Amino acid sequence: MFFRTGRSAQRSRYAAPLTALVLALPLAACDTVSSLNPFAKDEAYKPEIVPTVAAEVLYNQGLALVEKNDFDGAAKKFADLDRQYPFSSWSKRALIMQTYANYTGRNYDETITAGKRYLGLYPASDDAAYAAYMVANAYYNQIPDITRDQERSEKALLAMREVVERWPKSEYAPDAKFKLQVIRDQLAGREMEVGRFYLKKRNYTAAINRFRVVIANYQTTNQIEEALARLTEAYLALGIVNEAQTAAAVLGHNFPDSQWYKDSYKLLQSRGMEPRESSDSWISKAMKSVGLG
Repeated sequence: MFFRTGRSAQRSRYAAPLTALVLALPLAACDTVSSLNPFAKDEAYKPEIVPTVAAEVLYNQGLALVEKNDFDGAAKKFADLDRQYPFSSWSKRALIMQTYANYTGRNYDETITAGKRYLGLYPASDDAAYAAYMVANAYYNQIPDITRDQERSEKALLAMREVVERWPKSEYAPDAKFKLQVIRDQLAGREMEVGRFYLKKRNYTAAINRFRVVIANYQTTNQIEEALARLTEAYLALGIVNEAQTAAAVLGHNFPDSQWYKDSYKLLQSRGMEPRESSDSWISKAMKSVGLG
């Protein structure tokens, strides 16, 4: 007969209780799981089965919502179609209609997202110009006043320019060209607003830098006359006579009847000077590059 001693005896002592515990665990676990299962109390869980709706049906449902002026609902319906039938011909139609519904419903951020996705997937499509035009208008309709940040204006400028340059013969190009000019006026106005602020603070160098942006980038905007007049004022305040006279001379040459020119002329006369253009001036070179000066 062999006797177990030490650790062997201890293992033998706990073997029976441990075996009983292990055998009891499955039953206890089942009870615990059952108590935590919300579907195991009164009735069995029945998973909801969503019937598949044909793409054509979803598309027509979206069109019906558009007819009812429910543009939010229509956009969601077209989004559902795109999600359920990705990269199909129906998805392609739904995506352009989703862009349209969002734009008409004034959901401009959603318009931009859907329109850019369409352009990314179908850049050569017949509707690509229309998608780009809606994206551009979504930015355009969010342009803030000139006292605020002009990030949306800059994005609208790029988007409208894309319409004009990529689809110059499209029906959307003429309106895009007109709105490009409006956006340029807006951006130039922002530069003038900041420039006038610096001018009032007598920070003439900072003011000149702002007016210089208008002369360099926005020569055809409605801000150009004042920009030249303000340059005359700022340069004269710094004692840079040559540039002050040039700004006034260019202003008088292009806008002889402008009140801004009359004011600039009087300002120079009060200092015993007259407008006189220098061909070496950056102002003269910038204006001549666009047929002015």
